[in-house]
Amino acid sequence: MTAPDLERVVAYYESTWFDYRALWLNPATRAIHFGWWGYGACSHADSLLAMNTFLATRVGVGPGDRVLDAGCGVGGTALWLAQETGAHVVGITPVPSQVERAERYAAERGLGEWVRFVVGDYRATGLPDGSFDVVWAQESLCHVADKDRFLAEAWRVLRPGGRLIVAEYLRRSRPLAAEDERLLRRWLSGWAIPDLGTPEEMERWAVDAGFAEVEVGDVTWGVLRSLRRLHRVTVILYPLAALLRAIRVRDAVAHGNVVGARAQWQALQRGLWAYGLITAQKPG
Repeated sequence: MTAPDLERVVAYYESTWFDYRALWLNPATRAIHFGWWGYGACSHADSLLAMNTFLATRVGVGPGDRVLDAGCGVGGTALWLAQETGAHVVGITPVPSQVERAERYAAERGLGEWVRFVVGDYRATGLPDGSFDVVWAQESLCHVADKDRFLAEAWRVLRPGGRLIVAEYLRRSRPLAAEDERLLRRWLSGWAIPDLGTPEEMERWAVDAGFAEVEVGDVTWGVLRSLRRLHRVTVILYPLAALLRAIRVRDAVAHGNVVGARAQWQALQRGLWAYGLITAQKPG
């Protein structure tokens, strides 16, 4: 990310922390991602943890694995990986307040020896070559303009035979019709997302970075109920959010988060994007 990109991402997560804390995560999940309605999930909180299970199972995270959580948020997934799989996790995020919270949550759970959090750009981590078994990016690659650079960095820090897993929004095609592009941009601009890659672009960038066994799949069906939940919450709260913006209790960034959430569902209904799963391996 360039400096302006970093500043925008930091501003977004600083301004929307109240929304995430009040409406999405809880102390058991600390999750800033969508939920997976499988693995016996019976509630929103269950689905957030089930998403971790789904991804960890898919990429085979096990005891002793070293995992880089690229875009770790406040550490929810990293803590879950350490506690549930026995992995050692390094989480990286450009948002200093997220690292502060993640470190506090790790201390509360007694996981300080299993997880470490750093402020940084996950396109250029500064971490040693070949130091991880898994690179994990969960709804964070969207914030990166040059996604090919992130994939090159992921390849660099993985050991031979290491695995990559990315859960991410993917645009269906490029270009879209002008009206569709405007709708998509209304969502993306509200969530500090410069653009989305297509499935074909993601596959090409991964192959160009050196990855093998690249698979790009559409798993929207597994998160649809979680996406619908966000839509319903947004519809209910939008009038209040608009009022609070009008009287300047909420800033433009926080209001953009709500506007973006409405547009995301509308764009999904128009078939403009999908929730994708990208897996790949660094040749041994």
